[in-house]
Amino acid sequence: QVQLVESGGGLVQPGGSLRLSCAASGFRMLGYAIGWFRQAPGKEREGVSCIQMNDGFTYYGASVKGRVTLSRDNAKKMVTMEMNSLKLDDTAVYYCATNLFGGCEDWEASKISSWGQGTQVTVSS
Repeated sequence: QVQLVESGGGLVQPGGSLRLSCAASGFRMLGYAIGWFRQAPGKEREGVSCIQMNDGFTYYGASVKGRVTLSRDNAKKMVTMEMNSLKLDDTAVYYCATNLFGGCEDWEASKISSWGQGTQVTVSS
């Protein structure tokens, strides 16, 4: 059974930084994509970042590009997202997600195989 366990999140001031991590278990193959979505109240779930575990290819959503870096640790099956220059609009529940059958080019909520439980990120002064 695929499990995604998130850590990090919390309250941060505008302009600050935050790190979110996701540890994956329950599957063995390397040819999959893993990353993050977020959902703010009243809004649709939005793809934030994605990394392909076999070759390190990354995707970043337009709203976070240049402010977010996603890295992977294949041995630990873990990904870490560094978020900088945080804005009020970054406030959302952040979900770790994986697409076991496709890459980052398919980084849409409808293509996701498994979801984490979500972690709250609040940007506020």
